[in-house]
Amino acid sequence: MIVDIRTYKFQPGKMQAWLKLYEDLAWPLQQKHLGECLGFYTTIEGALHQVVHIWRYESQADRETRRNALAQEPNWAKFLAETAKLDGFLSMENKLAKETPFFSAK
Repeated sequence: MIVDIRTYKFQPGKMQAWLKLYEDLAWPLQQKHLGECLGFYTTIEGALHQVVHIWRYESQADRETRRNALAQEPNWAKFLAETAKLDGFLSMENKLAKETPFFSAK
C-alpha cells in the first residue's frame, strides 16, 4: 500500500472558494476514480490557509491507472480550468509514502 499526501497552500481569502469548487466538481470524480480517501483537512494551527488530503492506493501502478482515468473526465478539465481562474494557490506539494514493515492500516 502507498498513500498520496497532497498539501495545497492558498493565498489568504482564496481557500474557501476553492473548497466549494472542489466539493461541487472534483470530489465526486475523485471518489469515483481514486478510491479510498483517508482524510481531507484544513489547517487550524501552524501554517494556515492549507488543505491536506490523503489517498490510499494498492501500488504506484494502481495510482497511475486511477489518476489517468480521472484525467479523462470532462468535468475534471472543467475543475482545473476553474481552479486556474481563482488564482489562489501559493504552492502545491505531493508526497508518496509507503507503510513501514511493522504497521498496516486496514
